[in-house]
Amino acid sequence: MTDSATAKGEQTRELILSTALRLFREQGYGKTTMRAIATEAGVSVGNAYYYYGSKEHLMQAYYDHLQEQHREAVESILSSEKAFVPRMTGVLRTWLDVAAPYHEFAGTFFKTAADPKSPLSPFSAESRPAREASVDVFRRVVEGSDLKLPADLKAELPELLWLMEMGIVLFWVHDDSEDLRRTKALIDRSVPLVDRLLRLTRIPGVRGVVNDIVGLIRAIRP
Repeated sequence: MTDSATAKGEQTRELILSTALRLFREQGYGKTTMRAIATEAGVSVGNAYYYYGSKEHLMQAYYDHLQEQHREAVESILSSEKAFVPRMTGVLRTWLDVAAPYHEFAGTFFKTAADPKSPLSPFSAESRPAREASVDVFRRVVEGSDLKLPADLKAELPELLWLMEMGIVLFWVHDDSEDLRRTKALIDRSVPLVDRLLRLTRIPGVRGVVNDIVGLIRAIRP
């Protein structure tokens, strides 16, 4: 395949994805069909299916796109901040900025993603690349911070912070406050609490509790 053909194919792929996301915002995820996406994008239905086998594949592409945008947006924070609170707060608030254009349709989409059997669930095998990319961001948050943690807790913490983000995302989906005031307050007030709890793990008397928590996490992991 020539470079020009490859570039044209990538442009078509991006056009289909951007069109789909716009229709999801305007019509809702459930009401948007692949045929409608193809028509709006000015491509054949067959061509749309060539690049994306289903609406679920489009949403997985959106997941990947969102994670890439987030990774790039937090680079300056992770390269300049060392204290855990501003690192973690900055990463979570940046996610709000990156995801802001999609807040309007997040509620209808969440109905599908909340189904444990859905490939769009953040815990599904299909969502694994985006999930691992997000966990890796939190791994960088921990490893580049000023936190001094037991090694076993430090190994598990990135995934726990990702789960914290998932809880914040759920809150964000339902947040109708002006400028997402409530979600931002949740981030700004919860991160310092997490920081305090993590620093307590260096106290000798707390070590046994940390071991129990780590053991529990490893016991219930799929």
